[in-house]
Amino acid sequence: MSMFGTIAHAWKVADIRRKMIFTLLMLIVFRLGSNIPVPGINRDVLSQMFDGGTGLFALFDLFSGGSFSNFTIFALSITPYITASIILQLLTIAIPSLEALAKEGTEGKKKIAQYTRYLTVVLAIVQAIGLAVGLFRKALISTDFFSVTVIVLTLSAGTAFLMWLGEQINENGIGNGISLIIFGGIVARIPTSIHTNWVKFTAGEIDVLTVILFCIFAIIVVLGIIEIQQGQRRIPVQYAKRVVGRKMYGGQSTHIPLKVNQAGVIPVIFSLSLLQFPLTLTYFFPNSGFTAFVTKWLSPHGDPGVWFYSVFNVLLIIFFTYFYTAVTFNPLEVANNMKANGGFIPGIRPGKPTVEYLNKVMTRITFVGAIFLAVIATMPTLLSGFTSLEAKFGGTSLLIAVGVALDTMKQLENQMVMRNYQGFLK
Repeated sequence: MSMFGTIAHAWKVADIRRKMIFTLLMLIVFRLGSNIPVPGINRDVLSQMFDGGTGLFALFDLFSGGSFSNFTIFALSITPYITASIILQLLTIAIPSLEALAKEGTEGKKKIAQYTRYLTVVLAIVQAIGLAVGLFRKALISTDFFSVTVIVLTLSAGTAFLMWLGEQINENGIGNGISLIIFGGIVARIPTSIHTNWVKFTAGEIDVLTVILFCIFAIIVVLGIIEIQQGQRRIPVQYAKRVVGRKMYGGQSTHIPLKVNQAGVIPVIFSLSLLQFPLTLTYFFPNSGFTAFVTKWLSPHGDPGVWFYSVFNVLLIIFFTYFYTAVTFNPLEVANNMKANGGFIPGIRPGKPTVEYLNKVMTRITFVGAIFLAVIATMPTLLSGFTSLEAKFGGTSLLIAVGVALDTMKQLENQMVMRNYQGFLK
């Protein structure tokens, strides 16, 4: 109820209400564009190609809210931007000049954001060419140079427009624009999934007990995601007192918040990308022995493939959780910053002992986060494999949707606090 109360109070503030309306209008524009088809496509051939709904393209379809399988102008969605952001984030660790740029504050971040935009456009053009010349070639009405060029430019422009749309939400709306676009695509699939399951229920394919158990499972999963996403280990930090001139600084106590799920949803996306790559290749070799092997042994719909797929998914998620946490959290840098500012962890000596302590704590809580991600990502696969329920908004979708919703509510609450805070001067 507090969430709805916050929204109701925020709606009464004119400035915040304008931002909320602007964000909603931008999401409506996104959904309208998701239903505008790319010109020159045979829809009947297209529907046959995506009849199975598996492979890496299912992940693209998730982020695009169904635009990928329908091949609309937003078919690439914001995926090239996400890829470009991850590439630049990893390059920042590997290339000293980029690392120095990232530490320059606001101007450095602006420069990296500019590089991200350029790389996004390049990746969008490359992916658009790959789709037009490769995957969707059979669905093209005409394969001449002009028709392919129009399709490539349309798809690339769609991604560039979505990137601009996300930045407009960041500047004039509420929440993270890119995250909200992905959130809008995921939420848009929920009514379709509910309708599909309702049709199965009325046809007798699903019984009442299965529906009740699924609803209970969904509620537990959402509550678990909220608890883990909000969960953190607070490492106490004490700053020593020091005298500068006539003034005394320091002496206060604070903490370092180490999130349980430091890596977010990135490990799940990496794992799905690797696991579903063989399934993606089956689109290009439909009647081969390779396709038969992958469908049986490595597919979430195969028998015994569902078990192998689930085990590999758990192992890869755990691996990528530790890997991405190691990339984003540097205990040595944190320890050096504390030492330079006269800070220390009570009972732990500054320097190497602090680094070892932070490493030990981070390793333990990362294990909890990794197991959590693995369970959340694997359970919907097993649920779909052993029941007739069709849960297109499970696992990765719920992680992203709940995470974005929590982040947006935090930003909304911050906006309320800034406007209601009167200070100590009346």
